[in-house]
Amino acid sequence: MTRRIWALACAGALVAGLAACSSSGESADGTVTLTWGYWDNQNQAPAVNKIIEVFQQKHPKIKVKSQFTPNKEYWTKLQTAAAGGGAPDVFWMNGPRIGIYASQGALMPLSDLIAKDKLDLSKFPKSLNELYTLEGKQYGIPKDYDTIGLFYNKDLFDKAGVKYPTADWTWDDVRAAAAKLTDASKGVYGIGAPAWNQTHYYDTMYQAGGYVISPDKKKSGFDDPASIEGLKFWKDFLVKKQSPTVQQMTDTDPTVMFQNGKLAMFYDGSYDSIFYHKSQGLNWDVAPLPKGPKNNSSIIHGLANVVYAKTKHPEEAWEFMKFLASEEANRIQAETGAVIPAYEGMADEWIKSMPGHDLQVFVDQLANAVPYPISKNTAAWARPEVDAMTKAFTDGQDLEAVSKEFAATMNAALSQEK
Repeated sequence: MTRRIWALACAGALVAGLAACSSSGESADGTVTLTWGYWDNQNQAPAVNKIIEVFQQKHPKIKVKSQFTPNKEYWTKLQTAAAGGGAPDVFWMNGPRIGIYASQGALMPLSDLIAKDKLDLSKFPKSLNELYTLEGKQYGIPKDYDTIGLFYNKDLFDKAGVKYPTADWTWDDVRAAAAKLTDASKGVYGIGAPAWNQTHYYDTMYQAGGYVISPDKKKSGFDDPASIEGLKFWKDFLVKKQSPTVQQMTDTDPTVMFQNGKLAMFYDGSYDSIFYHKSQGLNWDVAPLPKGPKNNSSIIHGLANVVYAKTKHPEEAWEFMKFLASEEANRIQAETGAVIPAYEGMADEWIKSMPGHDLQVFVDQLANAVPYPISKNTAAWARPEVDAMTKAFTDGQDLEAVSKEFAATMNAALSQEK
């Protein structure tokens, strides 16, 4: 799963891309070659390569070529390739984009194939199956999932004499700790409060009793008083100088700040556990999200694998998809530690891959998880949301006014959806 879903808003520019790299075809001996598109080479390439190796051993007449594209380029290139008929046969997809790709006919509906082959979707979280289902048709099979936790630097807590976070913590505990942990003379901040949705303000909007989008997908929640309370939770840290400024966190990614001991606390996704685990000298752990006025909800999101509607080899692509959905493939993914596999029971393998940290909290967050909020055309309001919340979190800006203004923009976009 990529960090900061908001950064994935559809780019308008069309560039040469994946179509030029697509090489799916059939050789003289009947061997079919599929392409599998993905974007996380640093963390997930080992699992990608191993999965391909094992699949090809089982299916010698089907070859699979991995097709890596950096995340910053992935979506613009995929959009061009899909429109031009040359997208990968199978590729990664995320929730905010499922609606637009499905509506444009770029994705193969999988429901009939799932029923025909009796693929057991109960092995995957219901919320993720629903995320990739539109108008009764499922277009993706969950690959992984992520929830949010409170990461903390144990050394900084020890030096400040602050007790480590527990499952009983509330927002007030975070506020009190952030005040004690901030040491301006050493450039250390109690907490990082970037304008990030999945890992930060979406969670607290729901924890305060608010919402991002109404269940019927027709109304924005950014003008709801409870939602605004959830946004103010973060703005207060910025106002009190207990968090780096928006500009500072633009110049230096706050995950790097946490890695370098400049943030005592940081809300982050399970997918970054491996990044911190590999960081030399970082003494960290993670706790459940502190409870807000209503609950301690965590946003749950996860990627899915999808099949390109215009693949020249639909049967072989589906065969590969079934393997990707298998316990065996998910176990391979779990053992690398990159992400929590969506397949039931594989989270334990993921936890074991990084001993010494309480990663069970991410699995426990499933009980209060809220699916990542999307609409049929999330891209229409995703970019304006980024701009609005970045502005709202900036010094001197009236958060409530900016949030209400964005709600009107989002409502206008939702009213155009059919």
